[in-house]
Amino acid sequence: MSEETSAAVSPVVAEAVRDEVEGFFQLDDITLDWPRPGYIRFRGVFLRDLESCYDALSERLRRYGFTPMVRREGDAIALIAAPMLYEHSPSDWRINLVLFLATILTTLWVGAANEPGFTGYEIWMGWPFSLSMLLILGAHELGHYFAARHHKAPVTLPYFIPFPTLLGTLGAVIRLKGPLKNRRALLDMGAAGPLAGLVFAVPILFIGLATSPLVPIAGPGLQEGNSILYAVAKYIVFGRWLPGGGVDVLVNQVAWAGWAGLLVTGLNLIPVGQLDGGHVAYVLFGRRAGRLFWPVIIGLAALALLSQTLTWVLWIGLLFLFGRVYAEPLDDVTPLDPRRRIVAIFTLLLFFLVFVPVPITVRMP
Repeated sequence: MSEETSAAVSPVVAEAVRDEVEGFFQLDDITLDWPRPGYIRFRGVFLRDLESCYDALSERLRRYGFTPMVRREGDAIALIAAPMLYEHSPSDWRINLVLFLATILTTLWVGAANEPGFTGYEIWMGWPFSLSMLLILGAHELGHYFAARHHKAPVTLPYFIPFPTLLGTLGAVIRLKGPLKNRRALLDMGAAGPLAGLVFAVPILFIGLATSPLVPIAGPGLQEGNSILYAVAKYIVFGRWLPGGGVDVLVNQVAWAGWAGLLVTGLNLIPVGQLDGGHVAYVLFGRRAGRLFWPVIIGLAALALLSQTLTWVLWIGLLFLFGRVYAEPLDDVTPLDPRRRIVAIFTLLLFFLVFVPVPITVRMP
């Protein structure tokens, strides 16, 4: 992004920008240096469909060093010429590659570590877990990536995060280098990740469960938590609710990866801030989505107290740091079309199906 100017806007430049805007916008009033020095606010009504004309308007204002933002001010529409341009330097793909290779190693290690006969050298034994996890995480992030590219938004390739314990990874992220054009683009980008990830996670989970045995619950160990979808999947495969009757499924590497994929999806769908669920909540509710912050924090705090799970303490801290800021598109006025509204509602409902209230418990002898 080019540096934003703080100098007062020149009347000559303002007049030139006004001439460009008038072909798209019926002007009621103009305010210079609003909402900050260097900005120009036009209020009125668009003469064309905003979604179809935004790119052309953006190209015209770009000649003068401005980016158009569209906001609703009460009953009025405000077209704000912001004195900045989003310039995008290329990313270094070698960093993505190194992190991906490191994540292959850490997921191989975690997968192999639970196999009988593992001595610390045969990490190739963890390939079912590693392959399954990378498929799920890769699909999730590439869903975001291709949706962003479809809308011509600047975005990096996925950065995988290696972590040599628990799941072998802390997930993967992509980085947008500029804001998305409108709510429709934000919804497509936000929902594409979890939906694409579940396309792989659900079949992987069922394959893993179908090849995992039922065993008596005995002795100390770690117990993976149930989400609604995970509990139903076990019922479909085994014909009973598990754990129950003194038995539970002893998950193999593939089932473990499938469960982890649901866990990661549920965490990403928490409807606040820069999380995928936060993007979906914003496109549905606008700035009112910010009202979800405290109910989510209180809910996670209650889970932390009731389950004594440190995971939620960590997430509460992260949400305090990053959960209050939502990704606002440049055009915050164009509404979702009916098909996207259905997708948005469905995506938020998925949160309740895949969220794991107590991810891991320690089973005592």
